[in-house]
Amino acid sequence: MQIDPWIWFVLGGVLLVAELFAPGAFLVWLGLAAFATGLIAFVGGIGWQSEVVAFAALAVLAVILGRRFSPRPGQSSDRPFLNRRAESYVGRAFTLDQPIVGGIGRVRIDDTVWRVEGPDLSAGRDVRVVAVDGATLRVVPAPEEAGSAA
Repeated sequence: MQIDPWIWFVLGGVLLVAELFAPGAFLVWLGLAAFATGLIAFVGGIGWQSEVVAFAALAVLAVILGRRFSPRPGQSSDRPFLNRRAESYVGRAFTLDQPIVGGIGRVRIDDTVWRVEGPDLSAGRDVRVVAVDGATLRVVPAPEEAGSAA
């Protein structure tokens, strides 16, 4: 008895598709091991017992190599504020574009106008960002000698 090599290719495809619906990157390595087993079976014409052993060994090897070379969760990034631009503004000073009235105002940073919350201040005053709440920057008056960073 022999397992048709195409069964391994189909199994590999099913595992790769299943990876799209499962969290983490685990099934991809099993799928690649199934593809490799299919290639071995196609070229070597080995028995089904040897195919299963080859799949098991390749799966373990693929998972070990995959875990070793894939990035770890929580690993430091060279771009820590990617997709979190507002957080990069905390601690910086900017000039108010519109006055803060009733606790709400606007500040222009580069090409974007941001909503700010803080004490009532006139337009043109420098403010320092102390926190971020969604797309709103929380600000306090900046010391007069700080100048503008915008």
